[in-house]
Amino acid sequence: MARRSFWRRFARRRLAVAGAAVLGILALAAIFAPLVAPYSPDPTLTSEVLAQARQAPSWHHWFGTDELGRDVFTRVLHGGRISLAIGLCVALASTALGTTVGAAAGWFGGWADQLLMRVNDLLMIIPGLAVLMIAQKGLGGSMTVIVVVLSLLSWHTVARVVRAQFRSLKELEFVDAARASGAPAWRIITRELLPNTVGVIAVRTTLAVGGAILAESALSFLGFGLAPPAASWGSMLSQSKGAVGTPLAYLVYFPGLAILLTVLAVNYVGNGLRDAFDPES
Repeated sequence: MARRSFWRRFARRRLAVAGAAVLGILALAAIFAPLVAPYSPDPTLTSEVLAQARQAPSWHHWFGTDELGRDVFTRVLHGGRISLAIGLCVALASTALGTTVGAAAGWFGGWADQLLMRVNDLLMIIPGLAVLMIAQKGLGGSMTVIVVVLSLLSWHTVARVVRAQFRSLKELEFVDAARASGAPAWRIITRELLPNTVGVIAVRTTLAVGGAILAESALSFLGFGLAPPAASWGSMLSQSKGAVGTPLAYLVYFPGLAILLTVLAVNYVGNGLRDAFDPES
């Protein structure tokens, strides 16, 4: 019944449902890009391919072609695989780390809480893009490096939320009852407290996807993103920034629109989850 009530509340948020539908379509298009895309994302640059360069959107090339004759629609689909994968991996990793740190700080309190929260405060003032640029220069522009660094820089928000929830919940009667029954700390945390914080964790995880995609896009736009030939929506924007104000401006529109739709959809879904988890909404 509780699950049905949750889905009913979520379904009443039309923008959230629309956002979930958009995310589903984008995810499916990215997953099945090799089957959906009509061309190769990085074809051999033969004379035939180069002859197709700089063509405006048409029935043959829905999003047009770039300066090398590559189909932009195909590259947007394949770029979505990388951008969405980065967003999802960063969201899951940062949420797992932030939940662990927040749970430990909220449950144990004292010096452990002070130490963990000071580390949290330090991360809040570190310029994330600068760290990413340094890491990219030193370790290379691989997807793994971007995911690891972004995850290490973005767990602090989840940690603060989970810590606050734990500090509030551990004073309630059901936790006292669990302690009185002799339940160990790990059991109380995993069986009693974490299930009661799943709502805020789910919302933060959802929003973290959009944040990670924007961070990767900004990094790529500044020229510090994935190393070629890998392409994400952000790297496509970076490669096409000189097309703004020219007949090739469509090279910017389509990857930019993909980022915009994804971030908007993620935020609407996050808002819908927040309201659905709140029985008073």
